[in-house]
Amino acid sequence: MRVLFIGGTGNISIAATRLLAERGIDLTLLNRGQREVALPDGVRQIKADIRDRAATAAALEGEEFDVVVDWVAFVPEHVETDIALFAGKVSHYVFISSATVYKRPSPFFPTVEEAPLGNVHWRYARDKIACEDRLRREHAQNGFPATIVRPSYTYGESWLPTAIEGQDYTIIERIRRGKKIIVPGDGESLWTMTHNTDFARALVGLLGNPAAAGESFHITSDEVLSWNQITETIAAAAELEAQIVHIPSDFIAAVEPELGPGLLGDKSHSLVFDNSKIKRFVPGWEATVPFAEGVARSMKWFEADAARRVIDEEWSAKLDRIVSAYEDDVLQVD
Repeated sequence: MRVLFIGGTGNISIAATRLLAERGIDLTLLNRGQREVALPDGVRQIKADIRDRAATAAALEGEEFDVVVDWVAFVPEHVETDIALFAGKVSHYVFISSATVYKRPSPFFPTVEEAPLGNVHWRYARDKIACEDRLRREHAQNGFPATIVRPSYTYGESWLPTAIEGQDYTIIERIRRGKKIIVPGDGESLWTMTHNTDFARALVGLLGNPAAAGESFHITSDEVLSWNQITETIAAAAELEAQIVHIPSDFIAAVEPELGPGLLGDKSHSLVFDNSKIKRFVPGWEATVPFAEGVARSMKWFEADAARRVIDEEWSAKLDRIVSAYEDDVLQVD
């Protein structure tokens, strides 16, 4: 099997890149080559900008692939490019969508793939839905062998996944400084954190499966945590204790509007998944990395090199402004 990843070096995709390399699969990455990531032995790279359709077609001249996975398609124009480049030329195409496409709050608990889509708060999610719709039409009308895969919050060794505190080392430094750590709402909404190695094993199990064409899958852990537990687990991995402050999501969005879509359209709602479908298509697959273990791996990665412990002071100041505005608001009410 010859596989092409469009992208392949990001937070989620790098684990799949490494897994295919470990299994000896013929893998090529097509990207601009701007991300400094050491590629596994045997992985080939073609440098091209997928947004330039003509240049990409020229770069792929003479290449043949069985499977294409696009990790970096976000709007319908992006999947139009993929259809133009690969229709009739590959036996399987996988579009990496997002679990943010599900309507919030969902009428299904846990959420299944057939749950209604719709996200009125977040343009990112609406664009992903439009991509899915285009691919479903192309599959129905012309047999384009597209599979839709929806990751939820997926993290790897270089991420410390939070609701709004960022993904880098900033949250650890804030805890060490005794700063307040924001948890939206009362912190009791339920969430699912998935390690990228677990996601990779399920995704790779789908590749080349003709029965997966025309299907949609979400791939997540079965471990369910509250945002309070998530925050406390990150702090514990650094042997610290977080001073959590609970702030309503709509208040956060009013102070910092850029944070609104990701909270009101996603993280402020409980979202738990039924993974029965992916388990039927990839027999034996289970998510095996508990969040506490995954975060411990992340802390080990950060602590191994001081250069990795990046502190975003501007972002931290923004978080301080939210906390200050909320505390002032509470005092005025009192």
